Amino acid sequence: MRISVFMRSSFMLLALAMPALVFAQFQQPTEDELKMTADPKAPGAAAVYLYREETTDDLYHFQTFYERIKVLTEKGKEQATIHIPYYRSDFKISDIKGRTIHADGTVVPLTTKPSDLMDFKTKNIQVNEMVFTLPSAEVGSILEYRLQINYDDNLIDSPTWFVQQPFYVHKAHYRFVPARSDYLLMWNAVGFPKEGIVRDAQGRYTLDLTDIPAIPDDDWMPPLNTLKWKAEFYYTYAHSGKEFWDTEAKSWAKNAERFTNPSGQLKEAVSHIVAPSDNEEQKARKIYAAVMKLDNTRFSRTKSEAERKAEKLKTIKSAEDVWKQQSGDDDDMALLFVALGRAAGLKVWPMEVVDRSRAFFDPRFLSGGQLNDYIAVLELGGRDIFLDPGQRMCPFGLLSWKHSIASGFRLTDKEAIMASTPPMPYKNALLQRDADLTVTAEGSVEGTIRYVMTGPEALHWRQLALQNDADEVKKQFNESIRRDMPDGVEVDFDHFLALDDYESNLMAIVKVTGIIATATGKHFFLPGLFFESHATHPFVAQDKRSVPVDVHYASMEMDEVVYHLPAGFTVESAPQTTALTWPDHAMLKIGSATKGNDVTVVRNFAHNYAILDSKEYADLHDYYQKIATADQQQLVLSRASAAKGN
Repeated sequence: MRISVFMRSSFMLLALAMPALVFAQFQQPTEDELKMTADPKAPGAAAVYLYREETTDDLYHFQTFYERIKVLTEKGKEQATIHIPYYRSDFKISDIKGRTIHADGTVVPLTTKPSDLMDFKTKNIQVNEMVFTLPSAEVGSILEYRLQINYDDNLIDSPTWFVQQPFYVHKAHYRFVPARSDYLLMWNAVGFPKEGIVRDAQGRYTLDLTDIPAIPDDDWMPPLNTLKWKAEFYYTYAHSGKEFWDTEAKSWAKNAERFTNPSGQLKEAVSHIVAPSDNEEQKARKIYAAVMKLDNTRFSRTKSEAERKAEKLKTIKSAEDVWKQQSGDDDDMALLFVALGRAAGLKVWPMEVVDRSRAFFDPRFLSGGQLNDYIAVLELGGRDIFLDPGQRMCPFGLLSWKHSIASGFRLTDKEAIMASTPPMPYKNALLQRDADLTVTAEGSVEGTIRYVMTGPEALHWRQLALQNDADEVKKQFNESIRRDMPDGVEVDFDHFLALDDYESNLMAIVKVTGIIATATGKHFFLPGLFFESHATHPFVAQDKRSVPVDVHYASMEMDEVVYHLPAGFTVESAPQTTALTWPDHAMLKIGSATKGNDVTVVRNFAHNYAILDSKEYADLHDYYQKIATADQQQLVLSRASAAKGN
C-alpha cells in the first residue's frame, strides 16, 4: 500500500456535512473459493486476491481499503500480516476489521489490537506503520480485512491506484470522489487503457478490472514505475503535459540559478583552489577535488537540529552557505561544484535527474517530484562532460550508474530543457580478476586472487567503506565473491589497495585455500573457467520474458587464472579457444596455454548494453546458453605412471 502524496489547503473546498460512511461489506465465500487448493489462472502462486477494493473521497477526506486473499501454500500464509503506512500527523487509521475463514467455513475474527509503529521521522514528517496479523491463517484459508483512513479537512489526497499486486487479482474495484476546486484534475493509466476509467455525471471516477496478472518477478527487472499497472490522479494548474513541464522547467531553472550564483565569497574561494595558468580542465579537476574533500552528509551523518544550533549553522539556502559550512548533502555538493565552476569562469550547468535505481522518468506523470538527484554538466572543448560531484569517491568524468541513461531538467546557456544523460561505456566499468593458484597432488589449492575494479564496482566498495567499519566491509566483500568460487574453495579477503584514491583503480587482495580437484582413476578434473564453474548464468533458465532487461550498466570482465600443477601430471585437455559474438551487444573470448607445469586460462567478456527491450530477449537467452556451455569446460590432468625398474 502506498504512502499518499498530498497537497495542502491551497484549494477551495466545499464545506459539507460528513455523511455516514458505507464500508465494503465482508463477502460470503463461495463453495469453490473454500475448496480451492490451486488456481489455474495463477499456476504455482502462493496466494491470490479474490477481490480488492479502494475508495478515496476528497470531499469528505477518507479512504477505505478492502481485500480478500486466498492462501494456497505455506508461503502464502505470510499475507496474513498486513502493513499500512501513513502520515502520523494528518492521517488516522480507524475501523479495522478482519477475519480468517478456514476451508471448512469456520470463521476466526480479528480480536487483537493492531500495533502502531513509527517507520521514520524527520523535522516535518513522521510516517507510521499500522501492523496487524489476521488470526489462525492456514493453507486453504481466506484472509479478509477492511479499514478506513481519515485525513485532515484541509488536505486532499489524489490517489494512485496500484492495480497490479504481488499476486494475481481476480477482481478489483476502485472509486475516487475528487474535491471541488479551481484546479484541474488529470489522470493517466499504465498497463491498461485509460478509457477503462469511467467518470459519471457527478464527476466521480470508477475502475473495474478482472484477471489482473501479478507484478512480474524476473531477474534484472527495471524500475516498475513505468511498467506496473496503475492509475494516477493529480490536481494541476496545467491543461497539457507540455504546459506543465515548460512551467516546471522555468521554475526549476530560477531556483537552480539562485542557488548556484557565483558570489564574491565563492570567487575568493576559487582563487585559492585554481591557478591563473590552469586550463579549463585543470580548473574543473581542482574544483572537483576540493568539493570531494568536504563533509558530504549523504555518506557521513546529517547533523541534528540541536547540533546545527549549537554550532550556529544556518539552513543551507545557497552554494555559498555550503562552502561556509564545509558541509552539505549530495545535492548541495553537486550545486556547489557548479557555483565554484562558474566563479572560475567555466561553462558548467546543474542538472536534476531521476535516480534510475528507483524509477524511470515518466512524462505522463505531471510531477516534478520525480526528479531527485543533482549532477553537473561541464562543457569542455565543445562537448558535454557529465560529472557526479555529489557522489563521494566518484572519479572525475564518470557518473554513478544510477545517474546514467537518466532524464530530467538541465540548464544551458539559453534556457532549461528536458534532457537525458548518456549510457556508461563498457570500458569504464572493468572487473579484472587475476588468480595465481598452486595445486597439490592431493587436489588441494592455495594461492591469491587480485581483483582490480573501476567504475561502479570500485565506487560501491569505496562508498560502503565510508559508512561501515573495516570488519563489515570485509564480511560483505567475502560474501560477494564466494558465489564466484568453485565448490570446496574458500576465500578470505585480506585488504584493499587505493581505497581512498578515487582516481585510481581499486584493488582487493584475496587468499584462496581448499579442495579444487576431483579424481577418477588416473585423471584429475579442475574447473577450466575458475570464476565461472559455479556461476549461475542469468537468462538461461527463462525461455520467454515480457518485460525489459535492466543490467544497470555496460561492463567488461577480464579473468586470468594461472594453475601451477604438481609434478608428475600432464595436461590431457584444457579449455578450447572460444569466440562468441552477439553483434553490437556482447563478446566472449576464452583461451588457454600450457608452459611446463603451468596452465594459464584467460576469459574476457564484455556486454555493451544496460537496458534491453523484451523483443531482444530471445537473442539474449540464446547467447547466454552458449556462454553457459562454454564456461563449463574443464581442465583434465593425467597422472604419469611410475617408471619400472630394470
